[in-house]
Amino acid sequence: MRTSLLAAMTAASFAAVAAPPLPGLPASQPALSGAPAKAAPGAPRTIRWDELVPKDWDPLKEFKDLDLAGLADGDPRANKLLQRMREVWDAAPANPAIVGQAVRLPGFVVPLEETKQGLKEFLLVPYFGACIHSPPPPANQIVHVLAHAPVAFKSMDTVWVSGTLATVRTDSFMGAASYRIDGAAVERYTEKAR
Repeated sequence: MRTSLLAAMTAASFAAVAAPPLPGLPASQPALSGAPAKAAPGAPRTIRWDELVPKDWDPLKEFKDLDLAGLADGDPRANKLLQRMREVWDAAPANPAIVGQAVRLPGFVVPLEETKQGLKEFLLVPYFGACIHSPPPPANQIVHVLAHAPVAFKSMDTVWVSGTLATVRTDSFMGAASYRIDGAAVERYTEKAR
């Protein structure tokens, strides 16, 4: 078997910044057109996932010269490389230009803490299967969400999350996050942004 796990990690690292996070979002939508969306005073600004990544950070910088085709999944060199890739991606830097802003971001739910009243804590990820069916994306593509009130969403449901973006590192069994939104408003995802 060739480097399927290595290929999966490489694809996962760029999936979030290379494509819109949710299918069906029109390319002409202001939040996805490249220009920052304007928000009404006091309202959160709808952002894109790529705005969470510092412009000068490259998740594959130190791996560009590697020949992955020559490694099989069971190869000890592949395992060492995977471990190093995880270390680099788990330490992915936050974008200081966006920290402290009131934002609104669409994504997929990865549950962390659920009570009888509903989901209180989860990771928000940019693409389906992240952290569950594939390796976690870089930490700057994961937002740790502490909901204002428990919500009735399940794993991989699509939601809009609104709140103030902070750089609080979270290490969980599902992945590392560079960001947190505490007291977040969470609503079912719709294609049309506010």
